[in-house]
Amino acid sequence: MTRVAAFDCGTNSLRLLIADIDADAGTATDVVRDMRIVRLGQGVDATGAFAPEALERAFAATEEFAAVVRREGAERIRFTATSATRDAANREVFLSGIEERLGVRPEVISGDEEAALSFDGATRGLTGAEAPYLVCDLGGGSTELVLGDDSGVAAAWSMDIGCVRLTERHTGREQITAEARAAALADIDAALDEAETHVSLSGVRTLVGVAGTVTTLTAHILRLDGYRPERIHGARLQAAQVTAAARELAEMTAGERAALPYMHPGRADVIATGALIYDRVVERLRDRAGEPAILTSERDILDGIAWSLS
Repeated sequence: MTRVAAFDCGTNSLRLLIADIDADAGTATDVVRDMRIVRLGQGVDATGAFAPEALERAFAATEEFAAVVRREGAERIRFTATSATRDAANREVFLSGIEERLGVRPEVISGDEEAALSFDGATRGLTGAEAPYLVCDLGGGSTELVLGDDSGVAAAWSMDIGCVRLTERHTGREQITAEARAAALADIDAALDEAETHVSLSGVRTLVGVAGTVTTLTAHILRLDGYRPERIHGARLQAAQVTAAARELAEMTAGERAALPYMHPGRADVIATGALIYDRVVERLRDRAGEPAILTSERDILDGIAWSLS
């Protein structure tokens, strides 16, 4: 049994998982699973660099989580950074700041490695699902599409579209206008066109959606009275439900979205654009593969990072 600490720092959130991994038994037991919305990718799409206030938020969250790691006695630590950090010209400021606070140098992982870790986390222990699987990891700055089966990854592609990036670029944080929606869809469709030159969608039997946009969208579809991971994990959705929920969220103001009982306050301003991306992925997949099952998983890249330490 090994106690590990996995950090996933994306464009929108910084997440920590401390888990006891038993590699021989193939089990992982959560000790701590926590998240802070730090919006590290604030403005990166426009400026190419991290904003000082975004760095301050990330550093403060890291200091808080570092104390938790010390308290829980994690033996191995891995901190990975993804889309926003790959794009930022001043990323060394971020990397050095995290290392100073945590004692571990962050790894800026490639889109391919991000995809592989997401696939492992999302599909390990998946039951009641038919392969091939397409894992869709919808983040703040990028969205990974990963195709594979129980033997592992067959193909993957990282698209430079995410809920924060497209919100800043096109839709804004309130209701999405028809003009903004059209502009965002043009970017999404172009990204999917390119992705399909790398990842074939035609044989997919199960779509596995992961990360905060998808899990929150699922909570909205289920009309939960709060964020309930045990209800969200493994939920089966219908394509029509995804489309209806995406439309509802787009028509709400940020304030109305923030008032939903399952909405993290740091997600309310970008969830509508994220839902639009996921709806388009579902629609594209239906066009190519008929009617694959649509599952939501609470397990994702964070779990893959934890397993990589075992």
